[in-house]
Amino acid sequence: MRALVLSGPRRADVREVPEPVAAAGQVVVDVERAGVCGTDVELFTGELSYLQTGVTAYPLRPGHEWSGVVAAVGPDVDRGWLGRRVTGDTMIGCGRCERCRRGRHHVCADRRELGILGLPGALAERVAVPAHALHALPPAVDAEAGALVEPGGNALRCVEGAGLGPGERLLVLGTGTIGLLVELFARARGAEVHLLGREEGQLRLARSLGLTDAWTRDSLPRRPWDAVVDATNDPQLPALALSLVEPGRRIVFIGLSGAPSAVDTREIALKDVTAVGILGASAGLAGAIDAYADGSVDPRPLVAATIGLDEVAAALAGRRPDGSGPGPKLLVDPRR
Repeated sequence: MRALVLSGPRRADVREVPEPVAAAGQVVVDVERAGVCGTDVELFTGELSYLQTGVTAYPLRPGHEWSGVVAAVGPDVDRGWLGRRVTGDTMIGCGRCERCRRGRHHVCADRRELGILGLPGALAERVAVPAHALHALPPAVDAEAGALVEPGGNALRCVEGAGLGPGERLLVLGTGTIGLLVELFARARGAEVHLLGREEGQLRLARSLGLTDAWTRDSLPRRPWDAVVDATNDPQLPALALSLVEPGRRIVFIGLSGAPSAVDTREIALKDVTAVGILGASAGLAGAIDAYADGSVDPRPLVAATIGLDEVAAALAGRRPDGSGPGPKLLVDPRR
């Protein structure tokens, strides 16, 4: 079968690789859509911290945002999965340690991460996935929305981490996929949402989605921000989030910069602020599927284009496909 393989920094090509086999506890999924995300870009460029620290290494096969149809099941897996449209958890814990037993498998010290660490990813025609990581997609969630469940789960966890009630004010830093999804989930839960971008051009899509309160640094009004979510990769913005949030409230960090950010912990203490870190979508996947299914959140306007596997290397290098829409997200149909 065909799959994207990263063999080193800025070296990516589509290769014929062995077909996955559904071993014990696994299924094989025919991939319908896979997302290209910032983590994939950093794996391609070599900037991802996992590569710098030796946690993961080349060669690797990326792709952790996906949806597809179960084509085969392992000998001990319920055959009821066959033919079902699914997505799945990226974080695969060992299942034995105390963290896994307490429901924190996403921070298991021995975890594997699909398409990132230890498991081949979904930028391929087929992918093998542990059956326990699967989430069934209802008919109302199509393949496109299904591939956006993973970023949606991250965004939902950000909104829940912000600890807001209806009508309270949230400031989201960042206009990428996660930032825009945070905005959509927070509005669906009744928050007053504001978005901060670097330039006016980045804010057009947010405004087309109905978010009138979209600002640049120069235009940002002075208001009490009940929570701030940093969904950027700018090492300067975590400190900005801390400076803007109301005392006694919360800042949520999901963006990861290529360089360490500087945050003054004295200010955290003196403002009595709670800082929340988000790693992975695990605890938010089911809620994201529910929101997509009931229509309270529609992630599909964020999709700029759907491309084939042969176009992914160029996309990772920063080249947008001809005819792309304004959204930040590229999806891949590996059957093309």
